[in-house]
Amino acid sequence: MTKSYIVSIIILFCTVLIETAILSNITILPAVPDMLLLCTLYMGMLNGKVAGEISGFISGLFLDLLSGAPLGFNCLYRTVIGFLAGILSTTFNFDGIFMPAIIGFTGTLIKALFVWIISLLYPNVTIMEHILSVPFIFELACNTILAPVFFKFLSLFKASLSLKPEDNE
Repeated sequence: MTKSYIVSIIILFCTVLIETAILSNITILPAVPDMLLLCTLYMGMLNGKVAGEISGFISGLFLDLLSGAPLGFNCLYRTVIGFLAGILSTTFNFDGIFMPAIIGFTGTLIKALFVWIISLLYPNVTIMEHILSVPFIFELACNTILAPVFFKFLSLFKASLSLKPEDNE
């Protein structure tokens, strides 16, 4: 169990470093694909509500510390998204290509909704872009396309990430 949490934290930290240090500095991209959101969705879908909340909170905390966002902004909505992914963990089979793409698409839309709602509490911070803007549509398309690839990549670490002993066989 402890091994699973340590591996999850390492994967989340590496992902946030790639996202904030490398992808955010590529000027030709209209927006950065949210691979950290995809990690949170995968971990919530794999291990359930509590693990989804924990991975969402930790990913949000890493993002808050490295991006300069107000402390707690990303933690709040990512914790809720991780919880929602955990609720769906017993309902959906997230193997294959189609379901991860739908999960990535839906997760990005839910993120946009939560960011808009939470940004009302932070009036001095301009974070939310218009839902029909080019950067948002680019992020939505990238997350939808990258979700199956990212889920497949993370499934290579399934034995180390899973909290369920029957998944480790």
